[in-house]
Amino acid sequence: MRKYILILLTTSFFTINVVAQTRGVKIGYIDMEYILEKVPDYAEAKNQLEQKAQKWKQEIEEKKVDIANQKETLKSERVLLTKELLEEREAEIAFLETELLEYQQKRFGPNGDLMAQKAVLVKPIQDQVFNIVQDISELKKYDFVFDRSSDLTMLFADKRHNISDQVVTRITRAEKREQMTAKQLAKEEEAERKQDFINENPNLSDRQKKLDESKAARQKIIDDRKIAAQEKKDAAEARRKQILQEREDKKNGIVSDKAVTDPKTEATKEETSNKETSAEDKKTAVEETKVKAAEAKAKTLEERKKVIEDRKKAAQEKREKTLADRAAAKLAKEEEKKNKEAETPKP
Repeated sequence: MRKYILILLTTSFFTINVVAQTRGVKIGYIDMEYILEKVPDYAEAKNQLEQKAQKWKQEIEEKKVDIANQKETLKSERVLLTKELLEEREAEIAFLETELLEYQQKRFGPNGDLMAQKAVLVKPIQDQVFNIVQDISELKKYDFVFDRSSDLTMLFADKRHNISDQVVTRITRAEKREQMTAKQLAKEEEAERKQDFINENPNLSDRQKKLDESKAARQKIIDDRKIAAQEKKDAAEARRKQILQEREDKKNGIVSDKAVTDPKTEATKEETSNKETSAEDKKTAVEETKVKAAEAKAKTLEERKKVIEDRKKAAQEKREKTLADRAAAKLAKEEEKKNKEAETPKP
């Protein structure tokens, strides 16, 4: 029996050692101070606590000023007081000084109100951060996760191992989810899963960033063209209305300051205006056609991008399922082997 246990332990140690050498140790870290600054509830409560601390400091300063005034008054009246009155005044001042020290310790001492309320304020967020770090560690297979803001001295830490932003993101998500409907929640979870996958693959993240920038640039060009086309269309419409108004005024016998008395000149002007209006209409139609073509192209690219992402998602899910099936099969095989060894009669 001992020999069997020894062989099992040796095999287990060898397996763990091989896995560690193959996979490598994965280490991450967080910055609790950074996380607390990013949590809105903590920031608001911290401001309220700082206001209380300022009020306590003001009370302490007022007590100090009162004691200093009493000392100054006693100094000027010392020669006029009897020995008994002098000792009484000095005892009163000493009592006030002792009371002041006790008040300072009560408010700002190691076990004072400020430290106690800070602990109460931080404790729920610390528990939430601890649970989130546990989930991230299990999901991403971290062997160790340290807190950079703790007493642990970290001489150097690469930013790519910092998971503080991931913790803040999950805290923010939890707050948003409380106010979402079921449909919104499902949509948000899908977006979160997609973003987590991008964050875990830096190359894909850079590619996604470039695609977003390209999409934004295309959208800006389309918007600018729409604005330019609309401006030209508005200008042509304004000119058309002006010509119609001038015709109406001429028909009614109304002559404006800008009216032209020469019929030939007026006819030439009207003909030129009609030609310009026609040219502007054609140009506007061409611009609108270009805008529609650009929109169609952008839509096609977006659909193609969605198809690629769906394929990647399906491939990733298939790969994860295959790995899980292999692990389960391996585990079942090991269990079967152990059962056979246990059932084998010992010599």
